[in-house]
Amino acid sequence: MKVLVLCTGNSCRSQMAEGFLKHFDSTLDVFSAGTNPATQINPYAVEVMNELGIDISSQYPKDVSLFLNDEFDYVITVCDNAKETCPTFLGKVKNRLHIGFEDPAEAKGTREEVLPIYRKVRDQIKDAFWKLYQERLRS
Repeated sequence: MKVLVLCTGNSCRSQMAEGFLKHFDSTLDVFSAGTNPATQINPYAVEVMNELGIDISSQYPKDVSLFLNDEFDYVITVCDNAKETCPTFLGKVKNRLHIGFEDPAEAKGTREEVLPIYRKVRDQIKDAFWKLYQERLRS
């Protein structure tokens, strides 16, 4: 099972989703990418995932163009902008899904003020992708 999770910056939501799917099942072939990738992974995303024992610190933002010729069982967008600007894949995509989440990177304030927002979105991603895994991805 080969899965690509798409977002705009590929620094937060798609990285967390990739981390969860790999954590749920190490036999899944999971990638994430962005339509306009950031220069680095969001440090708050790394921090809140570490709180659950999932290390995504070695992941990094990638441009979706790297995957355009690949075949995927699922291409999943996690933000509305990526859904709207998702390119046409030249490879075979069996299933396209959109599971949208608010962007925690838009939260403003101190570390103590923004971390709860990252945790909320993290937990929403965990729940949604666990359900997806149980219903569609588990072999």
